[in-house]
Amino acid sequence: MDTPTAPIPVPQGKLFSELDLSPVTHRALKHAGFTEATPIQSALIPLALEGYDVIGQARTGTGKTAAFSIPILEQLDSLEETRDPQALILVPTRELADQVGKEAERLAYGVPTEIAVLAGGKNMTGQLRQLQNGVQVVVGTPGRVHDHLQRGSLRTDSIWCVVLDEADRMLDIGFRPQIERILRKCPKDRQTLLLSATLPPTVRRLAESYMHHPLVVDCSTTAMAVDTIEQRYFTVDPERKIELLVRLLRREQPAQAIVFCRTRRGTDKLQRKLSEDFPETACMHGDMAQRDRDRVLQRLRDGKLKILVATDVVGRGIDISTISHIVNFDVPQDCDDYVHRVGRTGRMGRDGVAYTFVMPGEGDILTAIEQRINRELIRDKLEGFEPTGVSFSRAKVEAAETEAAAQVVPVDAPRRLNPMNRPSTRRRR
Repeated sequence: MDTPTAPIPVPQGKLFSELDLSPVTHRALKHAGFTEATPIQSALIPLALEGYDVIGQARTGTGKTAAFSIPILEQLDSLEETRDPQALILVPTRELADQVGKEAERLAYGVPTEIAVLAGGKNMTGQLRQLQNGVQVVVGTPGRVHDHLQRGSLRTDSIWCVVLDEADRMLDIGFRPQIERILRKCPKDRQTLLLSATLPPTVRRLAESYMHHPLVVDCSTTAMAVDTIEQRYFTVDPERKIELLVRLLRREQPAQAIVFCRTRRGTDKLQRKLSEDFPETACMHGDMAQRDRDRVLQRLRDGKLKILVATDVVGRGIDISTISHIVNFDVPQDCDDYVHRVGRTGRMGRDGVAYTFVMPGEGDILTAIEQRINRELIRDKLEGFEPTGVSFSRAKVEAAETEAAAQVVPVDAPRRLNPMNRPSTRRRR
């Protein structure tokens, strides 16, 4: 509908206590241990509360879920007023849907709030019963939400806010047709929040088609990698990669590590090999049943797993703060996938380290990654694994640092219909 505006300045270092939120929300944030807002939270929350459509660009691990959940929770009507969903949050994967749902429930502390998670691999009967009983917020994957729309079990007449989280990833894996059908079913006079790590042309076209004069908040730094993550690489011959990985894990003794592979078959094979030396190893990929994937993630969260071998199915949105090491056993073909993989460690300011195995002929990919993050990876060595002569010419990239302005100054953009502008008062006290 409208072209996105130029990015607006982002405030830095705000405390949640400085944001115009209700007392019950401040109590919920205190209960959750939230004190200082991240840049995306400081920027997006006030704009969302004012009713603007917003495009928020920020990498994973920067608090995007709270950034869009808090304004929604602030403005929900009670189930007594309407039993139909008021907010719809679309995410790319089942695991992220569960995670966002749990985070929203945590932030809703103090006010009874019905949140439904609609994702594939989950019991349809339970979802139908929950929708029939009444919900205020729906979190789901585009495929399962679209299924409910076709069944007539999900009513959209009362939806005033739609969130597209990890929009670039949803489009990458082919959800555009379902997303567009869902958006067309929602009221036109709604608020739309789009969150994405990157803003490729496909995402911008989606925003232009379904958002009204969206403001752009760019919280992604030029240097994409998290500052607290140490990033290294090894040069290695293909037949010695497993041997190198075992040696590296023995050297590092990680608290918990994720080892990324390119294929599902390669993931299964590597998990079987690693289990011989590291019993607390499991794997995860898209061919696994949802209950098995849930079980593996829970074991990882509970600290019962030391090593997870996975495809990029866990490359986005999975927030487990105890991951200390990332190993790119296979170099990602896409630079953004590298950013998201590495972002699984160093969560919310914690320290982390990432290693990438580079084979002969993959030097150009490494150079492209370094250009993308504006940072050179450090070459590491292990005795007996001397460099094999992987040749590439590094691009010398100067990291540009952007200084944010102290205040967000909204540009001329029409206000959208939003509960904050309705005659009714805020539900939260």
